[in-house]
Amino acid sequence: MLKIEHLYKRFGSFCAVDDLNLHISKGEIFGFVGHNGAGKTTTMKITAGLLTATGGSIYIDGTDAFRDRKKIKRKIGYMPDFFGVYDNLKAIEYMEFYASMYGITGKKARETCMELMELVNLSDKANNYVDSLSRGMKQRLCLARSLVHNPELLILDEPASGLDPRARFEMKEILKNLGSMGKTIIISSHILPELADMCDTIGIMQKGKLIMHGTVEDIQMKAMHAKPLHVRVLDRQEDAVRILKEDPHTRRVSVREDYLVADYTGDDMDTAHLLQRLMAQDILIESYYKEKGNLESLFLELTSDDEGGEKS
Repeated sequence: MLKIEHLYKRFGSFCAVDDLNLHISKGEIFGFVGHNGAGKTTTMKITAGLLTATGGSIYIDGTDAFRDRKKIKRKIGYMPDFFGVYDNLKAIEYMEFYASMYGITGKKARETCMELMELVNLSDKANNYVDSLSRGMKQRLCLARSLVHNPELLILDEPASGLDPRARFEMKEILKNLGSMGKTIIISSHILPELADMCDTIGIMQKGKLIMHGTVEDIQMKAMHAKPLHVRVLDRQEDAVRILKEDPHTRRVSVREDYLVADYTGDDMDTAHLLQRLMAQDILIESYYKEKGNLESLFLELTSDDEGGEKS
């Protein structure tokens, strides 16, 4: 459905998207994850035709997205992270207004819009003014709006941002339902576990580059190796840090008061040998423990050098 090849986007000397290559199959739910400034939003806006690429190509269902924008426009439904609503309109009027932009009017528009509002659990709010809706309801209304022309590809930029736990759950259930209907969906977030339970595949971006891409099962398997090791030493902290860094299984060491925290990929035997080396140097170890592998630890490990920044 979506093929991105050697995509670049520069803003002056800053490279927001750096040689991005990505293939997403029809009916797939793909999760884009990364810190603000990683390049997720820029990539999604280029795909949706809202930004011009510096270089590269994008094909949607075999159509060149840069050469045939009119055809592509009808294939894409785009939900931005920040969106405007018309507060003086009722929810159904808001929907019909957007339907008219795609030439859908009259009875057909009313039927289509009511069906979509039922899909996002807002049919009972059709005659409520938009400004009376909660944030979660407005998010769902915007999602319904992006579906009004029955697009094949949905691009959703942080659709669960700012929602309370219940509204977040409702949004996830709606997206899963859309996936079961055969829609190809791209969802972005800066929280990896949030995407893991609704996506088929996940891509992690850092500083404009796609640094990991795979199925949820692949990502979860890699998470099992992201196990921070916590060591509390009572003296000679600098020597302990040096020994930890010298170990081939250590990727990064940080100091948290009297604890040393290492991103450690070794097994139990490797950990035992590491502790033995510390004690051989007469370094007093008060305690140690290794965290269980999880997706959040993997994300932090992979993006540890990301300095963050403004959303791009």
